[in-house]
Amino acid sequence: MRSRSDVLELAILGLLQDTPMHGYELRKRLNVMLGSFRALSYGSLYPALRSMADRGLITVAGSSEPLPHALSGKRSRNVYELTADGKEHLAEALTSSGPTAWDDEGFDVRFALFAQTDVETRLRILEGRRTRLAERLDQLRTSAARTRERVDEYTLELHRHGLEQVEREVAWLDGLIDRERDSGRTSKRRHPASRRTDGSESS
Repeated sequence: MRSRSDVLELAILGLLQDTPMHGYELRKRLNVMLGSFRALSYGSLYPALRSMADRGLITVAGSSEPLPHALSGKRSRNVYELTADGKEHLAEALTSSGPTAWDDEGFDVRFALFAQTDVETRLRILEGRRTRLAERLDQLRTSAARTRERVDEYTLELHRHGLEQVEREVAWLDGLIDRERDSGRTSKRRHPASRRTDGSESS
């Protein structure tokens, strides 16, 4: 993911993995699930859907279901569904765990799709996010120390508020990382390496 449009595309694919949806429902789900898209407009959503359809990631079919009152009219409501290529594209995206997966722009979307992501990838993303925030915390602390005597009390309070927000997220990430590590260890105990017929363990 390299841009906001890439993040939106991944979010759409992840939601359509669960069930086909029309644009109105898809926009509602995006606004509820993803804080980054609370102000998502149809002007942003439908061009993204058209692009994905043109590339064969989704299919579009008409629906006889009536439109909501606010959108009432003679237009039929399109239903969007993942294609095989769309499912493959989503699966590949969900295994990626580079810096764009834990940056501010992409992390919320990746986290919202963690139920579809394997534990190793979840851990890499969480640990990457924690590292990024720890660096940010150091920068904020250094900046606050340098400017403490040159700013007014309200600016200092704003700095303190920013520090507390990052500290809370780091603590939250620590708890998630511990839980994922425990989950991974439990999974390995429940599903030990399969054994070949000669008694040796498969790699």
